[in-house]
Amino acid sequence: MKFAYRFSNLLGAVYRQGNLNFSKDGNAVISPVGNRVSVFDLKNNTSETLPISTTKNITCVGVSPDGSLAIVIDEDGAALLVSLITRAVLHHFHFHKPVSSVRFSPDGRKFVVTKENVALMYHAPGKQREFNAFVLDKSYYGPYDETTCIDWTDDSKCFAVGSKDMSTWVFGAERWANLIYYSLGGHKDVIVGCFFEQDSLDLYTVSQDGALCVWESDTELDGLVLKTSVGEAKPPRQETDDEDEERVGGEEGEVIRGKAEAPKDKNKVKNVRYKQSSKHFFNKEGEFNNLTAAAYHRPTHILVTGFASGVFHLHELPEFNLIHSLSISDQRIASVAVNTSGDWIAFGCSRMGQLLVWEWQSESYVFKQQGHFNNMASLAYSPDGQYVVTGGDDGKVKVWNTNSGLCFVTFTEHTSSVTNVTFTSSGFVIVSASLDGTVRAFDLHRYRNFRTFTSPRPAQFSSLAVDVSGELVSAGAQDSFEIFLWSMQTGRLLEVLGGHEGPVSSLCFSPVQSILASASWDRTIRLWDMLDSWQVKETLPLISDGLCVTYRPDGQELAVATLNGEICFWNPQTAAQTGSIAGRHDLEAGRKDTDKITAKQSAKGKSFTALCYSADGESILAGGHSKFVCIYNVAEQMLTKKFEISCNLSFDAMEEFLDRRKMTEFGSLALVDEGAGDGDGVDISLPGVRRGDMSSRHFKPEIRVSSLRFSPTGRSWAATTTEGLLVYSLDGSLVFDPYDLDLDVTPGSIRKQLRLQEWASAIVLAFRLNENALKQEVLETVPHEQIPVVCGSLPEIYVEKLLGFVATCLEKSSHLQFYMTWAQNLLMLHGQKLKNRSASILPTLQSLQKSIQRHFDNLAKLCDFNMYNIRYAVALSKQKGVKRPAEEQEEHEEHEEEMSEEMSEASIEESEMML
Repeated sequence: MKFAYRFSNLLGAVYRQGNLNFSKDGNAVISPVGNRVSVFDLKNNTSETLPISTTKNITCVGVSPDGSLAIVIDEDGAALLVSLITRAVLHHFHFHKPVSSVRFSPDGRKFVVTKENVALMYHAPGKQREFNAFVLDKSYYGPYDETTCIDWTDDSKCFAVGSKDMSTWVFGAERWANLIYYSLGGHKDVIVGCFFEQDSLDLYTVSQDGALCVWESDTELDGLVLKTSVGEAKPPRQETDDEDEERVGGEEGEVIRGKAEAPKDKNKVKNVRYKQSSKHFFNKEGEFNNLTAAAYHRPTHILVTGFASGVFHLHELPEFNLIHSLSISDQRIASVAVNTSGDWIAFGCSRMGQLLVWEWQSESYVFKQQGHFNNMASLAYSPDGQYVVTGGDDGKVKVWNTNSGLCFVTFTEHTSSVTNVTFTSSGFVIVSASLDGTVRAFDLHRYRNFRTFTSPRPAQFSSLAVDVSGELVSAGAQDSFEIFLWSMQTGRLLEVLGGHEGPVSSLCFSPVQSILASASWDRTIRLWDMLDSWQVKETLPLISDGLCVTYRPDGQELAVATLNGEICFWNPQTAAQTGSIAGRHDLEAGRKDTDKITAKQSAKGKSFTALCYSADGESILAGGHSKFVCIYNVAEQMLTKKFEISCNLSFDAMEEFLDRRKMTEFGSLALVDEGAGDGDGVDISLPGVRRGDMSSRHFKPEIRVSSLRFSPTGRSWAATTTEGLLVYSLDGSLVFDPYDLDLDVTPGSIRKQLRLQEWASAIVLAFRLNENALKQEVLETVPHEQIPVVCGSLPEIYVEKLLGFVATCLEKSSHLQFYMTWAQNLLMLHGQKLKNRSASILPTLQSLQKSIQRHFDNLAKLCDFNMYNIRYAVALSKQKGVKRPAEEQEEHEEHEEEMSEEMSEASIEESEMML
């Protein structure tokens, strides 16, 4: 089963850079996150990361008008054509240069890509099969500097392109006789956005210095005339106002430059002309604030502008009336998008990793998420697998829902990096350790920090562990070489454990005994007995520095990762080493741009820094300073699978060899910072600096895995990496894994048993074939009243398999009572036998509990909502003077009481069943 784990979701990051898009219905936001794309469903409050990835960070995303296709382009210009329906990559293409923007035409037949100072118009891929999905139609030359933005007219006849040379160019998508190109000036800074008015050639242009120009055209869209309809003469050179400039744009293979010939009188057509009707400024007197992003909603004539200070404005055009203004962040707003109805506005702040959706009419947040804007250091699953808690270098502790993929609470009490986080066995308390010298406990009922543990002398805590009862909290210090023990109930310091001669790198409590294992750089593992005056029970010698220690779920084995790249296994009862794995060659570390030695030599200093046993204890996950996560079989002590967590070349140490084409006599070109500041329009503050501020530096983060955890359900595992929190889960539909297969086990024979109403036999055959769709068909064919009989007659070996399948189906199926009946009968009839194998079926039971709890929460909300509606209707009828008979009133109150009693009884029955 370990081979079936596939990338499932990306948590911990919601936005990095690039442009935001709304889906066609306006209920979902499509956000680029590094080299992946996440889709946030605002109606259902869920997130999904598409199973695609580019080779570098994504800079722009274009979505087709029907919402079925997306073009994703990375920093180098490599493009993917992605189906948003099937989530599959349809085509690969490379533009060979960085692309600044991409935009589909409203009719979906073409799209325009801008790179450098050229606009390229391509035929959009259709529904029929094509040999080449990207067919170039025309190339448009006009701007003298890099292009920044695109906008189309409503009928797809023309499009406008903004440029860094402070000009805006209007091009014809067809060969119009009276409009080939038109250049608009009037600005003194980079063009941030250009927007056509609805069903018109009128144009709005917005520049970075906060200026808005309103341009009026003397021609309607219907007034554009095709060149072929007025003869074959070349179109006339267009006249412009004093401040306007113009330049020819041509087709592919026919780039027209220089003067255009004047037509004859009989073919004369009135040329399109623009005039500037008004000019407005966003910045007030005496203040300067760079405008960084803009979006326009045509039906409501609302312009949304975002600024470098984190403020956004809403204006009604063309009168430029201020509707709304709000500060949503203290960092620059990198992207703005408006949904189709114009109600919701999405904002992306790249520095903070924020994604916000604002409903401007009610002035409230529809969606507000922020990832860790520094590296994530640690993660932990809750006991039921529903939640994941992460701690980061930004000092924040965030709790994520694994079902929705969203963060629902953030604790900001720590003042320095969080080094470790964990859940207590109850699942309602989170404990975190930090370099600020505190260990804090947070309550998930009231969302507050209810305990703060400190040491007598200031210490930086680098490791953390909580015992099974949740009463003892231990933390290891990296500067004083001591381990501190506190009581969760009183918050008092119980003991300071000394003995290690180096920093304490890792702590772990035994799952079955009150024994604490500590790993240290002094090349020892110490086992401390919590019941015997906190004495050292055993000292296990290592041949290298200990980096990470973890217990097997049954407490009968100890795994230790050491600095020499090995994983050692110990029996904690006998203090004997039972095996070791040399994993240094499996790490395959890459070479950084600054490394003076090869990757092969630098790999000799790499090691695993994170270990985690699988839920059944048969395998162990290992990760460290590498882009690989390895799964080893503990019994065979061999590698079973390697996962490449990222293929993003925007990170350092991704490739084994450096690119020789980037090597010069002065060093690698990758180390040269060619960026003009950070995109904020940084003022030149230092003498002699021509481009940006020397204090603003760009760096490539190094790829690494800082923490690994298996879900208690055994269905998924998660890793905190440079990219974010990656979740890998089992996808059963992609795996054919039959059990005890024979020639007579076929779908036909299974359906024959169903027709003969041999239910138990059909279930056994279906589980031998082990196809999910067929198993679900067989289960749902069994009559409701026959379920207890079938459960009682099942062979013991299939009970556990059926229980696991029921737990999986219960999570997604709408047949709630039907599958609950299956689970209840299996547990009641085979409870004693299952209890004897409780260790092996614990992941299945936890998965079942997770599914039941999720449905219970959803139903509780629905029932509460219905009860409130009933009470509201009753109060409303009383207010209107409608008097009801006393008997009806009593019946109504009794009905409400019965509903609440049934809900409480159902919850009690569910909890009893799980116990």
